[in-house]
Amino acid sequence: MASDAVDLPQLYLITPSDFELSTFSNDLAACLDATEIACVRLSLATRDEDRLSRAADALREITHARDIALVIDDHVAMVERLGLDGVHLTDGARSVGKVRKTLGEDAIVGAYCGNSRHDGMTAGELNADYVSFGPLAKTALGHTEPAELELFQWWSMMIEVPCVAEGALSLDLVRQLSQHTDFFGFGDEIWKTDSPAQTLLAFRKAMEG
Repeated sequence: MASDAVDLPQLYLITPSDFELSTFSNDLAACLDATEIACVRLSLATRDEDRLSRAADALREITHARDIALVIDDHVAMVERLGLDGVHLTDGARSVGKVRKTLGEDAIVGAYCGNSRHDGMTAGELNADYVSFGPLAKTALGHTEPAELELFQWWSMMIEVPCVAEGALSLDLVRQLSQHTDFFGFGDEIWKTDSPAQTLLAFRKAMEG
């Protein structure tokens, strides 16, 4: 690769916390066919095992048919049983080491670290495949202060573990962060629009400057 080539961040899709499976499956397939996607995360809020299993089965068919990884929020015990590629842990670095031992080296283990540089570094030391930081702006949900641009600038210069920018992304934020993150995690930013695939393409265009 030429030394002056600019590597754009990869795209990472995060499902809504609640969705109608038939409708969402169509929207997801359209997004995966519209542009290259690195990973999809099943992020349902429910703890209903049957509902989670049915959603995972449906999404696995869609993602694996396109050779795209599918991970699930926190439900470590479901990964192997449902044929998923890994887990996204929402408790920072706390359980990364234990989960890595449970799932083995081949599974994807990611860790959401809010705006904490320390948590991110610890998760990386415990062999997380990636860490995610966010939200990028204040939201009505949660109490986490936004992850600042400076965190991503520092991380991209100092740390080799890939990072994901997720939560409250806007076109302007995507333009600002594009040189400083490895992945953008898009969720409600696209799913709450009339055409998720078209919105995703608009974000991708913003990444290019």
